[in-house]
Amino acid sequence: QSTWGLLKLIMIGKEGKEEHPTAPPAGDPSRSAPEAHHPSDNPLEPMSGDKQQPQCHIFTYESSYKVYALGYSWRPDYPFRFGIGSFLEDKTNKVEIIQLSEEAKAFGKKIVFDHQYPPSKLLWIPDKNGTKPDLLATSGEYLRIWSVNTPHSSVKMKAELKNSKQIEYSAPLTSFDWNIEDPSIIGTCSIDTTCTIWDVEKEVVKTQLIAHDKEVYDMAFANGVHTFASAGADGSIRHFDTRNLEHSTILYESPEQNPFLRVAWNREDPNYLATITMESNKVIIVDIRFPMLPFMELTGHTDCVNSIAWAPISSVHICTAGDDSQTLIWDLSGPGTVRPVGDQLEPMLAYKAEGEVTTLQWPMSNPEWICISFNNKMQMLKV
Repeated sequence: QSTWGLLKLIMIGKEGKEEHPTAPPAGDPSRSAPEAHHPSDNPLEPMSGDKQQPQCHIFTYESSYKVYALGYSWRPDYPFRFGIGSFLEDKTNKVEIIQLSEEAKAFGKKIVFDHQYPPSKLLWIPDKNGTKPDLLATSGEYLRIWSVNTPHSSVKMKAELKNSKQIEYSAPLTSFDWNIEDPSIIGTCSIDTTCTIWDVEKEVVKTQLIAHDKEVYDMAFANGVHTFASAGADGSIRHFDTRNLEHSTILYESPEQNPFLRVAWNREDPNYLATITMESNKVIIVDIRFPMLPFMELTGHTDCVNSIAWAPISSVHICTAGDDSQTLIWDLSGPGTVRPVGDQLEPMLAYKAEGEVTTLQWPMSNPEWICISFNNKMQMLKV
């Protein structure tokens, strides 16, 4: 699995060795669901019917490198701008900044710069109004903040933030999240079992905590600035409040103690989150009001799921992607949402890529598009 392979690559590079029963989701689907399109209008096709994939609604960027990390820009003055990170088995990797030309109907490469080791994640500052400094963050062996000057095609590293007092060694970062409500806050997670909350404007640690008994593979802020969830190799999903770090809540545990790789909050209804475990084709939906019980399991993939993303403007739609090359959109609303054991929910839309999909983004700045990465390509798909 690509996700696990990247984590091992960073660890090897740094250490020189390998370490071994509820109601349906809230919200009115008729209000919050994305606008429906006829199959001829988008590449994400219904599970039955016309399977044509018109190219005018698929935009593809082909890199010179295998692509893993993918992040979309929020700024309204740079629509359809993305950062993509390479996945090379080498210390020197690349980050490319690309932008779609709506006139040319194609992506153009704007900036390329070096990055030590493959970035495990890449995010732009959540700046909806375009009033803040144009910043890009990447995680690898450190958290790096980059200042981007697109008009002059230049990038300068603004800060290199280490979550350890040891100068020579810092445990690799597996993932991070940029707080939407307060963009001065970034939370990181690491193989050293910790989560760290940073003030990136002051470039200081606000707080650091031991979050799990084993490696922490992902973390995500809920709505607001104080609470977040983390996914650990100890087989648990945990909920933290930075105002009271002496206590945490275990939201869900894997019955088989399988490591959790990803966690994602439903932005429209924060009672729900989604998670995936390592080397599993299932996506688990959890209602945090009823911890320890899966609200639903989505089993439409035939191979490992790598990435999950809730719809930005809907509480009842989620997108998943994995090693079976499929990108699936699910509708969790309406009758039959709470389903009997063994009764499987079918995805409403599907797209087959040319390779294993490693990363998925559903941009809040452009919710009518979904973005995926596979092989050496990044694609934008019309919903």
